Amino acid sequence: MSRKIMIEPVTRIEGHAKVGVYLDDNNRVEKAVLHINEFRGFEKFCEGRLFFEMPLITERICGICPVSHHLASVKACDQIIGVDPPRPAKLLRELMHMGQIIQSHAMHFFELAGPDLLLGFDSDPATRNVVGLYQLDPKLAAQGIRLRQFGQQIIATLGERKVHPNFAVPGGVRGSLHVKDRDMMLTELPQMREFLAGGIAVCKSWMNKHADDMKRFGSFPTAYMGMVDPEGAVQLYDGQLRLVDANRKHVIDFPGRDYLSHISERVESWSYLKFPYYKALGWPKGTYRVGPLGRLNAASRMATPLAQAEYEIFQKMCGGKTIEGTLFYHYARLIEAMYAAERATQILEDPEILSNDLYTSGRVTNREGVGVIEAPRGTLIHHYWADEDGKLEKVNLIVATGHNNYAMTRAVDEVAKTYIDPKNVTEGALNRVEAAIRAYDPCLSCSTHAVGRMPMVVVVYGHDGQELSRMARVQE
Repeated sequence: MSRKIMIEPVTRIEGHAKVGVYLDDNNRVEKAVLHINEFRGFEKFCEGRLFFEMPLITERICGICPVSHHLASVKACDQIIGVDPPRPAKLLRELMHMGQIIQSHAMHFFELAGPDLLLGFDSDPATRNVVGLYQLDPKLAAQGIRLRQFGQQIIATLGERKVHPNFAVPGGVRGSLHVKDRDMMLTELPQMREFLAGGIAVCKSWMNKHADDMKRFGSFPTAYMGMVDPEGAVQLYDGQLRLVDANRKHVIDFPGRDYLSHISERVESWSYLKFPYYKALGWPKGTYRVGPLGRLNAASRMATPLAQAEYEIFQKMCGGKTIEGTLFYHYARLIEAMYAAERATQILEDPEILSNDLYTSGRVTNREGVGVIEAPRGTLIHHYWADEDGKLEKVNLIVATGHNNYAMTRAVDEVAKTYIDPKNVTEGALNRVEAAIRAYDPCLSCSTHAVGRMPMVVVVYGHDGQELSRMARVQE
C-alpha cells in the first residue's frame, strides 16, 4: 500500500511550510511536494491606501528583508510622481541595500545553512544549529554574527532602526549621512571583507570535500534571471533584468517596468504560493531561478575586484557553463556578500555621499509605478496602480521566493528521490530534503499573496483518507 512521509514544519527558514514525500506501491519515492501553507494578503489590504504610505507599510511584510520591500516600494512611488531622485539620495538608498545584503547573506550562511554544512546533515538535531556551530568553531560563528550586526548597523545608521527603517521617501531620502558615521563604516569594512573571505574559504573547503553532493544535490536545468548593468555585471539596486536559458544562452534583457509583458504566474491547488514563468517559453519550460545562483548564472561578471576573483573560480567549476546544483547557492551567496562589502566601500568613498541634495518634490503624474530591486533572495517587484489623488486601486507583488517556487519544489523532489531510502528512512535524509529548501533561503512570509478572487476551501478527511465533507467560500 502506498504511504506518505510528512516533514512539518520545515525548519531554519523564514515562514511556514511542509513537505509531503509520497511512496508508491513498490515502496519507492514517487514524488515529493513542497506545500506553502501560509497565506498573507498584503496586496488586497493595501488597496485604498495612499501611495506614499507604501514604503512603510510593505516593509512590514517581513522582519528579515524589510529593506528590500522598503526600497522596491519607494522606487515604484518615484515613478508615480515622475521623479528621478538626486544622485546622493540614490547612493544612500543603495548603501542601505548593501547593509541588507550583508546582514541577510551572513545570517543565512552562518546561522541557517552553516549547521548542515559544518556539523553535517546527519548530526544530532539537538546541536545542529547556531549554538552547535559556535561550540564547534567559536571564532567562525562570532565572525558570522558580527557580519550580520554590521549590516544591521548600516541600516540603523540611515533608517533609525535595524528592522523596518524609516528612510526612503518618494523623491529621495529623509536625511544625510554624518561624517563620523561614514568614517566608522569605512574603518570597519576591511575587517568585514576579511571575515567574508574566511567564510568563502570554509565554503570552498566543504565543497571540495563533498564534490559528489555538489553535483547531484538538487541539480536540474532551468532558466536564470537577475539584474545586470550595461556591461553585464551583477547589479543589486538598479539595472535591466536579464534572462538566460538552461545552457546560459542569452534570451532577453528587459526593464523591470515591463515585467507583465514577459512574466506570468501559474496557480496550483496545493500551495498558496504562485509559480512565475517566462511567457514566451510557456509552462514549465519557462521556469527560472533567481537569487544568488540565478544572478551569477545570468550575469557575465562582478563589478568589484574581490568578488570578481571568486566569480572567476565559480565559472571554472563548470567550464563557463550553467551551474545547476542547488548547494552552489551557498557559494554564490558569499560572493555576493563580498561584492556588497566592496560596493559599500565604493559608495562611502564617493564625494557626493555627504551631500544634502537628497530630495526632489513631485506630485501624482503617472497612474502606475513599478519598482524592481534584487533582494537577497532574488528579484523583487512592486507594482502599484493609483488614481489621480494617489490612492491605490490595485497592487501586485512578485517576491523572490515566488520566482523560485518551481525550483524549490523540483529540488525537494530530486533530493528526496536521491537520498531517501524508504526501507530505512533516517532523520538525516529528511534533513537533506529540508536543506534543499534552505539553500534558496526562502522568505515565505513575503511571498504568499492573492490577486482578485481568493477561494478558501476546507476539506475534512476520515482516518482512511477518504473525503468526508467540503466547504468553500469565495471572496467576491
